[in-house]
Amino acid sequence: MANDWPDGLPLAQWRETHDTLHMWLQIVGKTRLALAPSENHWWHTTMYVSARGLTTTPIPYGSRLFEIELDFLDHRLGVRTSDGTIRTIALRAQAVADFYRDYMDALAALGIAVKLWPVPVEVDAAIPFEDDRVHTSYDPAQARRFFEILLQADRVSKRFKGRFLGKSSPVHFFWGAFDLALTRFSGRRAPEPKEPQSPMMREAMSHEEISVGFWPGSSSVPEPAFYAYARPEPADLAGAGIRPAAAYYSRELADFILPYAAVRASARPDEEVLDFYQSVYAAAADLARWDRAALDRPPSEWP
Repeated sequence: MANDWPDGLPLAQWRETHDTLHMWLQIVGKTRLALAPSENHWWHTTMYVSARGLTTTPIPYGSRLFEIELDFLDHRLGVRTSDGTIRTIALRAQAVADFYRDYMDALAALGIAVKLWPVPVEVDAAIPFEDDRVHTSYDPAQARRFFEILLQADRVSKRFKGRFLGKSSPVHFFWGAFDLALTRFSGRRAPEPKEPQSPMMREAMSHEEISVGFWPGSSSVPEPAFYAYARPEPADLAGAGIRPAAAYYSRELADFILPYAAVRASARPDEEVLDFYQSVYAAAADLARWDRAALDRPPSEWP
């Protein structure tokens, strides 16, 4: 099983491709944000791991549906509509500005008009897409390895999702933060925040939650890693005994972190991740007094 988990991809090793791909995914994600019907916690904006890459899933447009997929096996973006038409764009080294132009032209050729805010979010330097000639890299091998890692993270996170009977998000990919996430809810609204929040954050964190997931790295944690956190965070959670031994608490992020390298080195990587998710969830839910008897599937029934 360990051999199914590909080598890690430290952020420094693929930073240029990562940053360009981040911009491309923001362009596609903003299309879904603009056209998909609203859902709680911004779930209508996310993307999903597919058998070939990342997909929007079908988006309504008039009486039709269309779907956008970034294929990291054949390295192309495909836009498919419910009336059978298809447009594709090669995923190759090119400026974000050129990708944005080609992408909008492909939508227009399919009769899809969308008005999106053409500026990236959740990044340090937000260059408008049509002006971005800084991000120009695309290494196909690196993109495919990223996808292969996402496949494993998605698969294991879906197993963990099946252990919960309460309200839960899908396992989905947030193109702003560039992470794969799964969120469980207690059913109670979150207390009013002490500090002012943007409307986006108020909706995202309107209810008590415990989230787990995977990110390929960031300026705070440059290594690919699994993460888990509770919001609001119960007192004493940071000192809880979390498994496995390689996991640690980041005070900067207020998240627990499990390095991908530790998972891949394990003889049982699936169980390493599941143990991490479960131990953080159990500690946070108990400290926050969630009704676990009503919310948790019995261990004898876990997938």
